[in-house]
Amino acid sequence: MQSLQDKASEWSGVAAADAFAIDGCNIFESLGGTPQPFVDLSTNFYTRVYEDEEEWFREIFAGSKKEDAIQNQYEFLIQRMGGPPLFSERRGRHRAFPVTHRAAERWLHHMQQALDTTESIDADSKAKMMKFFRHTAYFLVAGLETTRQHSHGCRGTACKHGASKPAE
Repeated sequence: MQSLQDKASEWSGVAAADAFAIDGCNIFESLGGTPQPFVDLSTNFYTRVYEDEEEWFREIFAGSKKEDAIQNQYEFLIQRMGGPPLFSERRGRHRAFPVTHRAAERWLHHMQQALDTTESIDADSKAKMMKFFRHTAYFLVAGLETTRQHSHGCRGTACKHGASKPAE
């Protein structure tokens, strides 16, 4: 049986080693060691998401206020990209969304546009982050499909996507 990581690599077109290149550097520090680039990116991203013309896509986020979604994302990104553990200290875990192939592509479309227009993030960091986001989106798709196939989920599967440090 193919692992979730392998499926994510196959479907996203991003090898796990490339997706986790973010672990070999500290993007938070390379962007100045301040939250602002991540606040900029998250604000840019969620403005696009909450204004999306596709109602089915907006509905995925209907349970969250835009301001909360922005804060959750930038705190998560700061932590995952090498900064302080703000997200874990405040929330603990990322809420799982049912991510289909279609939703992953729509999410990635908005994230690519947000990255492209966030001037406070350099090109190298944008490229590394986008590889991570693409692989992660399809990791979530693979998880949803595995859950649907086995109707009991895949708890216990090692996951580096949300870890603040790489899994050993």
